[in-house]
Amino acid sequence: MSTVFHRMPKQALPVAVAGDGIEIIDSTGKRYIDASGGAAVSCLGHSNQRVIDAMRRQSQQLPYAHTSFFTTHAAEELAQRLVDGAPAGLGHVYFVSGGSEAIEAALKLARQYFVETGQPQRRHFIARRQSYHGNTLGALAIGGNAWRREPFLPILIEAHHVSPCYAYREQRADETEEAFAQRLADELEQKILELGAETVAAFVAETVVGATAGAVPPVRDYLRKIRAVCNRYGVLLILDEIMCGMGRTGHLYACDEDGVTPDLLTIAKGLGAGYQPIGATLVSDRIYDAIVGGSGFFQHGHTYLAHATACAAALEVQRVIAEDKLLDNVLARGEQLRTQLRGHYAQHPHIGDVRGRGLFVGVELVRDRETKTPFDPSLKLHGAIRREAFARGLMVYPMGGTVDGRIGDHVLLAPPFICTAQNIDAIVDRLADSIEAALVSSGARVA
Repeated sequence: MSTVFHRMPKQALPVAVAGDGIEIIDSTGKRYIDASGGAAVSCLGHSNQRVIDAMRRQSQQLPYAHTSFFTTHAAEELAQRLVDGAPAGLGHVYFVSGGSEAIEAALKLARQYFVETGQPQRRHFIARRQSYHGNTLGALAIGGNAWRREPFLPILIEAHHVSPCYAYREQRADETEEAFAQRLADELEQKILELGAETVAAFVAETVVGATAGAVPPVRDYLRKIRAVCNRYGVLLILDEIMCGMGRTGHLYACDEDGVTPDLLTIAKGLGAGYQPIGATLVSDRIYDAIVGGSGFFQHGHTYLAHATACAAALEVQRVIAEDKLLDNVLARGEQLRTQLRGHYAQHPHIGDVRGRGLFVGVELVRDRETKTPFDPSLKLHGAIRREAFARGLMVYPMGGTVDGRIGDHVLLAPPFICTAQNIDAIVDRLADSIEAALVSSGARVA
């Protein structure tokens, strides 16, 4: 019996022993196509020699130096590269070890900014239902994933939630995209006024919703309207691109496609591509200047901030993405993936929606395509899909509770940026077989 405390201790796991491009190989020699990038992490696949060499060079020179004493060339170069490609005004980078830490840093930065600027009454955070921002207590508190939050509600800080920009389920049949976006912006404004505009610190949203609802992109103009509401009341906008950022949508920063600049922007996962644990919070000049000109320090920190080897790995990951023009491939292969899935499932009675941007794609399953009625959650269809796919050598990221935290099933796909057209063909074929098998094995198929 394993002495590792696995996240699902009752489940026997195969042992991963090697990576080869977009595949992981277990101890029996079985190969698995990593069509989810783990959790949208492995954007370069599992054996990029350039990144491995960069890690070796850095660890031979200096693996780690505590940031209360030193900075490093790797951290400085990576920060400059991220700022150079970021929306204008995001001029500084605070490095952490992962996505949840990036959100925690963003929440604390927002709070400290208002303390530094003489607005200590600003304490409320607003986010959206069916969102996910991480598993630490602060990140979990603002997230809208009901299932993950429920056991810990008594120890979570107060947070407030408004409707998600989930067009498949929330946009009315007689409503244009513009009207839908305006209704959601109006709802946010009403929530701000209800709480007291002078007490609201920030609105937090995933640019493209990730695991909880399955690659849900915002409708046109939604984020611009949200930005305008935040500006009207002096509320900070925090965009979470931990899963959808760093090229996953075909843009280095997903919000570039929406023409919006947040005050704080969180990244992780694809930043280091899984070669080392790393995340970051990009900070606006306004927030940075207020803190530097006030107390002079950010009252926060972790041991492995700006870890030298992690920064060196992430820097090389970003160089590879740029030099190999992988964002072009993300756009091309993403279009291929969505087109093939939509074609394959055009008349399927149990596929309600195929959505996403770039190589960030969601497939939502329904009991009835016309009414969008979800399957009974007791069937655990998403779990059956995961098992059937894994048996066929395919790693995908299915989730339940898509609609409201209890009902609904979807599959999230986030394959590596290096995928070929043939790889996409194989992913679609294996996924199609897995879904059909899961519909039968779970008892979900309706005659």
